Amino acid sequence: MNRRRSNIEIIAEMLKVGANGAGKTELMYTVNMSYAQLQKYLKFLLSNDLIHKVEVGNPSVRYHVTEKGAELLKSIDAVMEILEIEV
Repeated sequence: MNRRRSNIEIIAEMLKVGANGAGKTELMYTVNMSYAQLQKYLKFLLSNDLIHKVEVGNPSVRYHVTEKGAELLKSIDAVMEILEIEV
């Protein structure tokens, strides 16, 4: 079944990739999204304190999941698991 990913699924994937820190390129390719999509989601995640930006050099930046982001990921995983069982 081919279907589009929901915003929640994309956010969950980004949080999983960012658990140990990830750069923009790694996020973009691992989550399979365009640069424009990446910018949109990064802005959302940063503004809601789900990830934070760590400058590791000039111009190198990594994004790490916050405690709030980790809690959200656990909740999303629990809901997705329940939905998959019931479907």
